[in-house]
Amino acid sequence: MNKDAIVYFVGAGPGDPELITLKGKRLLEAADLVVYAGSLVPKAVLSHAQKAEIYDSAGLTLEEILALLVPAAKAGKMVVRLATGDPSIYGTIGEHSERLRAEGIRCEIVPGVSSFTAAAAALGRELTVPDVAQTVILSRCEGRTPVPDLEKLPLLAAHQTTLVLFLSITLVKKMQRDLLTSYAPETPCAVVYRATWPDEKIVHCALSDLSVAVKKSKITKTALVIVGKALASEGKRSKLYDPTFSHSFRSGKRLE
Repeated sequence: MNKDAIVYFVGAGPGDPELITLKGKRLLEAADLVVYAGSLVPKAVLSHAQKAEIYDSAGLTLEEILALLVPAAKAGKMVVRLATGDPSIYGTIGEHSERLRAEGIRCEIVPGVSSFTAAAAALGRELTVPDVAQTVILSRCEGRTPVPDLEKLPLLAAHQTTLVLFLSITLVKKMQRDLLTSYAPETPCAVVYRATWPDEKIVHCALSDLSVAVKKSKITKTALVIVGKALASEGKRSKLYDPTFSHSFRSGKRLE
């Protein structure tokens, strides 16, 4: 067995091909085999993999993907599993790496830009605003795939902080009902479709209008929903750059 067998899980970023990391680009350039999530990873990113065999995993099962990764890694080839966004958020690292380790293959994760940070950039907003929201919750609405009892959406909504919902746009009516159990009807929302892609679309609305706004926009997939006062609030200035606040790099000064 090849003791150096390894598979690299590389985050391709949210869509804009220039948002892949330098390390991710370097690994693609050196790759002998690339298995990529074709439904979400832009083809332009694959231009870095000039010498690799390339397979689209969109129609494959986990077993079929592993049937590509395992023999190539054991043969000493440079193998890249190219995931969308950041592999650690709603990825499949766990189920891949468990099987790969059982085959004696090491896994290395190369982080990428997540769609939720790309969406915030597209909105031109911070998701954390002093005295308004200091917590960001990443979750999804419960559908065919259940969520743990303590992570039901009404319980998360009770915090009334910035909430980012993945994989939930088809459940927007249920989402709206669950959120309205705690958030005020006028709470600002943003729906970001395919953040950083050429066909990116952004919809702003109040929570009370969310399902109607989504229906009018004809957005049915590949979108994030962001909810919370941070989308509209300026809040107070941070302590970091407050001239009266001392920290290890600067002594605060009393203002006259």
